[in-house]
Amino acid sequence: MEALKQKAGSYSKVRDYMLLLTLWLLLFVLSVAALCLGRYGIPISDVLDVLSSKLLGKPSNVNQTIENIILNLRLPRIIASIVIGGSLALAGAAYQGIFRNPLVSPDILGVSSGAGLGAALAILFQLGTFGLQISSLAVMITSAIPKFMKNRSTIILVLGGIIVNGMMVSLLGLAKYMMDTENKLAELTYWLLGSLAKISKGDIWIISIPMVISMLLLLAIRWRVNILALGESEAKNLGVHTEFYRGLVIVLSTVLTACAVCVSGTIGWIGLIVPHLGRMLIGPDNKRLFPLSIILGGGFLLMIDTLSRIVSPAELPISILTGLVGAPFYFWILHKQRMNMT
Repeated sequence: MEALKQKAGSYSKVRDYMLLLTLWLLLFVLSVAALCLGRYGIPISDVLDVLSSKLLGKPSNVNQTIENIILNLRLPRIIASIVIGGSLALAGAAYQGIFRNPLVSPDILGVSSGAGLGAALAILFQLGTFGLQISSLAVMITSAIPKFMKNRSTIILVLGGIIVNGMMVSLLGLAKYMMDTENKLAELTYWLLGSLAKISKGDIWIISIPMVISMLLLLAIRWRVNILALGESEAKNLGVHTEFYRGLVIVLSTVLTACAVCVSGTIGWIGLIVPHLGRMLIGPDNKRLFPLSIILGGGFLLMIDTLSRIVSPAELPISILTGLVGAPFYFWILHKQRMNMT
């Protein structure tokens, strides 16, 4: 019997590795396709020539205009799509794990609305990047509510997030009311719908460092999220410092979400549906779900961003497409889960 269990465990690991390898290959194919597609189509031979010339240090045979489009416009956008999509999906999986609720998304604690308010203040008063600070303030207020209530349960924390989210949305509405309708309001509205059109290499460097650190830390403690998902009393009985690790997961997930929203605007559905898709593929174990969510989230946002560039002459905001694709997809996931339970 023990030999059968070991064999089954080995088979499961091999299957997971094969799945991850397949998804990485698909992500590479999507990335190459995204470099080729757009209002200015580029042959795949030119894309591979430019990439190989940069990797191998040899001169390229492609003209300078095409090389600039590939390296300075499309490649930073593809990298940003993968990093931001993976971050939102990982944050969603982490939140759903610690709150033990599959309906939880990364903006549950007011992160997205806080970043939106920060962007509105930055546009209104020309303050530069201000969304991360307001997002952090929103989460700090949310985290302080259970302490003030002298009830540190997860339900009170979620209710605190709803309160703070409502307050941030109201302040955002006030900021919109004060804005110039000709320029600033239109800029904020487009930003709130989500877009990677203005992403630059500098933006990638700014967000990548805190995002990669937060991702690595979440991956390192993902087995403790499994224990936190058992419940407060069970986790304490197993010797886990629940308040510390729950706070750490919230902080790391907040950093991922806030950094993403600060440069791309509000992008919905990724943190909600991608973890569900991951559970359908490999089950609820967060040790396996977290790495898979990063790849799936990055691939999903890359696909959506590529579609936003090619489906119409004017580029569509990302949140419009994530809603159009995500809502039916989420319904399909719920239908599949219902069929499995009956």
